[in-house]
Amino acid sequence: MNYESPKWGRGALDVEVIDDGSAVRRRRRNLIIGVALALVLIIAALAILGVGKKPSKQAQAAAAAGQKSRGGPAPRVTVTVPGRQAIAKTITATGTIAARRDMPVGVPGEGGMVVKVMVEPGQWVGAGQTLAVIERSVQSQQAAQQAAQIQVAEADARLAQSNLARAESLVSRGFISKADLDTKRATRDAAAARVRVARATLGETQARIGRLSVRAPAAGLVLSRNVEAGQVVGPGSGALFHIAEGGQMEVQARLSDQDLVNVHAGLPATVNPTGTSINITGQVWQVSPLVDPSSRQGIARVAIPYQAVLRPGAFASVTLTAGAATLPLLPQSAVLSDDKGSFVYIVAPDNTVQKRAVTVGQVDDRGVSISAGLAGDERVVVSAGAFLNPNDKVIPVREAAR
Repeated sequence: MNYESPKWGRGALDVEVIDDGSAVRRRRRNLIIGVALALVLIIAALAILGVGKKPSKQAQAAAAAGQKSRGGPAPRVTVTVPGRQAIAKTITATGTIAARRDMPVGVPGEGGMVVKVMVEPGQWVGAGQTLAVIERSVQSQQAAQQAAQIQVAEADARLAQSNLARAESLVSRGFISKADLDTKRATRDAAAARVRVARATLGETQARIGRLSVRAPAAGLVLSRNVEAGQVVGPGSGALFHIAEGGQMEVQARLSDQDLVNVHAGLPATVNPTGTSINITGQVWQVSPLVDPSSRQGIARVAIPYQAVLRPGAFASVTLTAGAATLPLLPQSAVLSDDKGSFVYIVAPDNTVQKRAVTVGQVDDRGVSISAGLAGDERVVVSAGAFLNPNDKVIPVREAAR
């Protein structure tokens, strides 16, 4: 169907005739052009995003194979000849600082009320020095009573001796029989025995009085004080003081069962108390014969000299030197690993790369020691090993001296 549409012209009214079929075709053509432009834009965006992506390993290998097939230049790699050098075997651990000989001091006697405490924690004391005094008024009165009983027993003994002497002078005249003389002699002996008993009793009381003074069993450093004046103490009161004999300290380092087999008495050690920058030289003086079955750890006791920074109960790091070995030493970048273990790449005499399995030893700031797998005279690839494959041709460049 056709229809007329008015159209204004210059000064006159024109009439334009529009066909329905041509309008449909025009709209279809515009739709196709729009879809094509959208597809072009999507493809361009995907191409832009794909530019920043790293090629896959397969693509890298294919590129490398293509370069080899084209006879491209071999890559330059840095190599080192490690040689062999003395490497100290060290074992690191953490431990607790403690007194080497911790002496708990308690009440040696029957106890009583504490009337005076003589020392404070952190003080040095001598052997036998009084640490605390327990009230002893009752024991002092008992000692006075027993001293008087000694005097009574001595007087009885003197009287019995005089009676025996007179009887001995009269027995020859027949005034006293030998039986009476034996009785007086027995009386004298009993009186002398009572004197000895009285003296022993007094000695016992004096010893009890002496035990009312709590004394240091040996010279050392007072670590703790658990008693105050006015407190009633006895044998069940526990330790009133703790003393480090001679002020000697130790670190109880906890080691795994694998490391413990390499530790023995006399092994040198370096101790760094936590929170300080000082290093204290000591040595292992005892290794625990037991391993905790739950933690699989044992204790190595490292003796260290006293210093003011040492606080029993604090933590410290311990470095044990368990001998030395002559081994190759490589930078950490030279040692690679896969599902089969550690390995390095070495450059053969024909400048091809060969893979060599190695056993890693100790790792420290200097590098990685190789306990097995290298003789030390090989040319080992220092870096870029991840981009190499066995039998690749390379140009080795000797690492510059450090």
